[in-house]
Amino acid sequence: MNREANSDSIPNDLIPDILSRLPAKSIVRFRCLSKLWESIICRQDFIELFHTRSSSNPRLLIGVEKGGEWSFFSSPQPQSHYEKSSLVVAADFHMKFSQVRMTYYCSYASGLIYFPDFRISKDGFDKVICNPSTGQSAILPPDLTRTFRNFSGLLGFDPIGKQFKVLVFNDRTDDEFIYHILTLGTENVSWREIICPLTYGFRWEKICINGVLYYIASDPDEEDEKIGCFDVRLEKFKFLYVSPNLINYKLINYKGKLGLINLDYAYDGGFPLELRMRVLEDVEKQEWTTYVYTLMAENKAVMVNNNLSVVGATASGEIVLAKDNAYKPFYVFYFNPERNTLRSVEIQGVREEEEWFGDHRVYYFVDHVENLRFDVMKTTSAATSLGPPE
Repeated sequence: MNREANSDSIPNDLIPDILSRLPAKSIVRFRCLSKLWESIICRQDFIELFHTRSSSNPRLLIGVEKGGEWSFFSSPQPQSHYEKSSLVVAADFHMKFSQVRMTYYCSYASGLIYFPDFRISKDGFDKVICNPSTGQSAILPPDLTRTFRNFSGLLGFDPIGKQFKVLVFNDRTDDEFIYHILTLGTENVSWREIICPLTYGFRWEKICINGVLYYIASDPDEEDEKIGCFDVRLEKFKFLYVSPNLINYKLINYKGKLGLINLDYAYDGGFPLELRMRVLEDVEKQEWTTYVYTLMAENKAVMVNNNLSVVGATASGEIVLAKDNAYKPFYVFYFNPERNTLRSVEIQGVREEEEWFGDHRVYYFVDHVENLRFDVMKTTSAATSLGPPE
């Protein structure tokens, strides 16, 4: 069959609409079908159309890590108007990723994941950007660190300039931190040096919300922790002072605002459990609102134990709770604070040929939107493409 002739049977103005309804991984593969389709898929207006469609149906991205190997799946998120207390959904497999050393330092933003410690060769570790939805990945150039190997970093997305940036710590002087920053998708992918006026480093808890990277910051010379705020577009730092110890708090995107949330079980390790959340209402004034919710035993849709933790929140404000293992049956829970309801979602298909056994951990990325904005296959002299998996 002649591919060009076959594509001509479809009106050109309908092709973008048809393609935008397909999964991101299929779209990447369809670029090879014809020059016409490739030109359509690479156009900025098509990328925005696909992103708009994908944003209307966000998914739960699930990464299962075992022995340095990641397997990525995604499943539908229940709509906020769904009335049933339980449902069953099927997960889609996306890709497998091997040889990641320090998995808890990975950073997620707008559909991409940054790994600072991916083992490519026997000589050392590389920084890698991965798009789980398309199966693409690329090695970033070495950062400018001279004194030690950096195994951390933050990935942020600027929704105005539509740019991804990676921020890593380099060195500390007497009264400032030196960071290196890399803008992805540019013609010359290279690191630049920027200065943080205070000596607050970042820990592993972080999140990007509306172009601002929030992270738990700490100073080795001080006891109190702070919230670091990095404007991805302006490349400026700001720090928020909060009173409680943040070590047990999860950073979440709560309806477009930064939320700090902590989960406490009853003394016997079961229900009731308490969710204590603080929401940042005004960054400049540093005004917070505190909410406390109690989940009683009757809230349970299915039997759960004390391995639950908060993994994020949906755009509608439902707080997502899950376990850190993938043993069957595999449940994720959605708590609606306004209705005081807890829904259970059994996710089927989060597995390999056999069940998950032994030491493994599950990572969750709520409201995952498939993204075509940054094409990691665009290689330059400084960034090397790993290509899609077989």
